[in-house]
Amino acid sequence: MTTPMLKFISVAQKQPEKRAATARRADFAEIYEDFKPVEATEQASRCSQCGVPFCSVHCPLGNNIPDWLMLTANGRLEEAYEVSSSTNSFPEICGRICPQDRLCEGNCVIEPGFESVTIGAVERYITDTAFEEGWVKPTRPVRERTESVGIVGAGPAGLAAAERLRAVGYQVHVYDRYDRVGGLLVYGIPGFKLEKDIVARRHKLLEESGVTFHLGQGIGDGEGELSFAALRAKHQAVLIATGVYKSREIGGPGAGLAGIERALDYLTASNRRSLGDTLPQPEETALNAKGKNVVVLGGGDTAMDCVRTAIRQGAKSVKCVYRRDKANMPGSAREVKNAEEEGVEFVWLAAPEAFVGDGHVTGVRASRMKLGMADATGRQSVEPLEDSAFTLEADLVIKALGFDPEPLPQLWGQPDLAVSRWGTLKVGQSTFMTNLPGVFAAGDIVRGASLVVWAIKDGRDASECIHSWIQEHASAEAVAEQG
Repeated sequence: MTTPMLKFISVAQKQPEKRAATARRADFAEIYEDFKPVEATEQASRCSQCGVPFCSVHCPLGNNIPDWLMLTANGRLEEAYEVSSSTNSFPEICGRICPQDRLCEGNCVIEPGFESVTIGAVERYITDTAFEEGWVKPTRPVRERTESVGIVGAGPAGLAAAERLRAVGYQVHVYDRYDRVGGLLVYGIPGFKLEKDIVARRHKLLEESGVTFHLGQGIGDGEGELSFAALRAKHQAVLIATGVYKSREIGGPGAGLAGIERALDYLTASNRRSLGDTLPQPEETALNAKGKNVVVLGGGDTAMDCVRTAIRQGAKSVKCVYRRDKANMPGSAREVKNAEEEGVEFVWLAAPEAFVGDGHVTGVRASRMKLGMADATGRQSVEPLEDSAFTLEADLVIKALGFDPEPLPQLWGQPDLAVSRWGTLKVGQSTFMTNLPGVFAAGDIVRGASLVVWAIKDGRDASECIHSWIQEHASAEAVAEQG
């Protein structure tokens, strides 16, 4: 018997239980408990099955959310997983780290009036159950192809493309300079948002599907690196999915003092400790917040990752300085709330102007700000208040100001590889191909620092373009040979 939907009228929204803040401050385990089957069924049944599903419209992947919610409400979980995974290569990851409050859940049509459907938690429940029940199988292409594709970068865009290309039968080789698969999923995102065995599980599945990984393999002309020319010679097509890793800097007096660190360096060190790696000195001491007064600069999700990591490392105090107010913060509101619960202090409407210290930072001097007129995008400008300077005590300052692309043409000895004025790679809007024939690019290296879900979308779309190009190229060669 079909379970009725539209229960949002009679059933209240419920998120999975969160571990108490005092408990989760002590470790890097995920903070949300799993839904129980009855909870997942009940929450899925709140879906209104609307005619125009804005949850799907506002999902970068266009996930068929109402369909797998209905299947979950009816206990047809294996089918729900089939529907979910048909559009999303890694639903268990998106269910954990997507900012649902800004995407699917934030556009649920039962808001306002009723709280949105708990989409992300149900998505996570479906896929975790699928893994537990053995429904998730390695990809087995109908036929093997002789052509090979080289992918540079084992982050979400590269892995999504690898999964789709392998399904078509290509011989897929993924190259990454790091020693683990996942990119920022492993080294950038803390375990309390995404435990690393979730990524390792996908790595294993891709290997079982026939994807070959070359870890610790950099691209370039340095010692031990594989030249880009040699990479192109090895494969019929190449996909660049390196992401963006160059941290944005901040100037001002004292900006060069010791104790002022980049967010990615800090998060990578923390994740490596959690993975059991031993860090060399002085990184072990410099990139550890234990017993320190920590000030994080920035208001995005990376800043939230940093402040919540510092809390878990046993910082003496943790403050987040952001030049706008809470309503205008770019990070997830859910993450801000989690940070506040765990003891992070937010200093709103404040902008750093100098760093204090003698050799090592001891404080951040900032000025109070006020919101001004809105610009063309509708976002309010910020203006400093006169005579409002104040100083925050700091032994460790973490810059979480965003990321820019590395200069790949120079690093790889490819001066002809075209880039935009922002340093991202230029690609055809509908082809994902760079100006070099057979060389494609996808993810943050094209669109700039963005969400994991967009990287997955780009990787999947790029794989289709690569497949079409290889087929067309092979057909052209066959016609030439016959002629």
